[in-house]
Parts: sequence; C-alpha cells; structure tokens
Amino acid sequence: MTGQAGEGPQGSHRSARSRVIPEATVARLAVYLRVLTDRELVGRVGGGHPHIVSSAELAAAAGVNPAGLRRDLSFLGSHGVRGVGYDVAKLVDEIRRVLGAHHPFRVALIGIGNLGQALAGYAGFAGRGFEIAALFDVDAAKVGRSVGGLVVCHLDDLGDVCGSESITIGLIATPEAAAQSVADALVAVGIFSILNFAPGMVSVPDGVEVRRVDLALELQMLAFHETSRASGVIGS
Repeated sequence: MTGQAGEGPQGSHRSARSRVIPEATVARLAVYLRVLTDRELVGRVGGGHPHIVSSAELAAAAGVNPAGLRRDLSFLGSHGVRGVGYDVAKLVDEIRRVLGAHHPFRVALIGIGNLGQALAGYAGFAGRGFEIAALFDVDAAKVGRSVGGLVVCHLDDLGDVCGSESITIGLIATPEAAAQSVADALVAVGIFSILNFAPGMVSVPDGVEVRRVDLALELQMLAFHETSRASGVIGS
C-alpha cells in the first residue's frame, strides 16, 4: 500500500487541537468515521489491510479528494506514516474524541408517530455513541406503550425524566404544528442540543444548537438532479 505525500510521522497535537474546526470539516470527519467503523467497508478501503488505510483510499470511500482529506485530518494532528498510511484504530479514536463521540450521549425522542417509531428502533445510533434513553408523546393512546424497549412517557414528565436519565440531546419527530412547543419545552428543562426532523423551523434562544433534517428538501434536491440528468444538464 502506498501512502500519500502528506502522510508524515506523528507529531504534537497541541497546535492542531487549538484550531477552530470549520463546520464543513466536522461534517466530513463524521463521514470518515462512518467509513472507518463500517466493518464491510474498512477491508475494501484498506486494500485488504483493515488496520492501515492511505489517504487516497479513505478519500475515495468518503467521496472527497485526498488533499481535502489530509487538510481535514490536519485539524486532528498528524496521524499518517509516510509510505504506509494511517493507523485505523488511532484515527478512529481521534475523530471520535474531536466529535465528542468518545463517550455516549443520551437522547430524548419526542413524537412517537411513524417516523418517531422508526427512529426509536434505529440500531445505528448506538454504534455512533448515541442512546435513545427516553420517548415522549402527548397522545394518551401512545403514552404507556412500549416502543423499542422503552415506555413512552408524557411530555409533561420531560424535565424529571431528562434529569434522572442524564439526557443532553433532544430529537423532535413531531408534526410541524407541535415542533415549536416541543423545542420550548426542551430548552426549559436545560436541553440545549436539538435535532429537528419536523417540517419548518423552530426558534430558540442564543446558545441553543438546532440541527434540522428536512427530508422533503433532500428529496427535492434528488428530483432536481434527476430532472437535470434527464435533460442533459448533468452528466453531459
């Protein structure tokens, strides 16, 4: 396996760790972590050597160029060995540390409709350091039911349950009309990191981080690419 020119001996991480990591780089680091921890991918990515991967191999699997990948990894400190590549285990550990995935985060999921039930049963969260620790709804027909091994609580109990379960992240999977009131409830009980699957935007105070997953928007982007490809704008 041939390493890339930018892969050099390990050095001090102090200066790299003090740098502010751009949000786009953080997103790509999450992709690199997914590739490196996928058991089916890592053997192919590493050219048959699951413990070592070159920047070219990892970049190809992640869909970025090698120079961009090395620039992203420079925020972690130098982990490559010239002519060899990157130690997969060490790189995974460092990316997890930077992303905060080196210890588990407990998540409250609010809204147990079809999407909420699917999210509650999604096994991929645990593999990335996130545990769905509590479920909430306001529908009396759902409260008290067991979903994914957890009993659905009423939203009125949000504060008590989040406190007792050491929950730090909220996931909103409600209809759009309920999303703002749920966001308000999360902030009121001290949850300042929110992932919003509900349509539309929610307003939160400064200091509260909201990430929005707009499934309809993503489908619209795919529709645009399909239309453009059919008309010859893309792929010509």
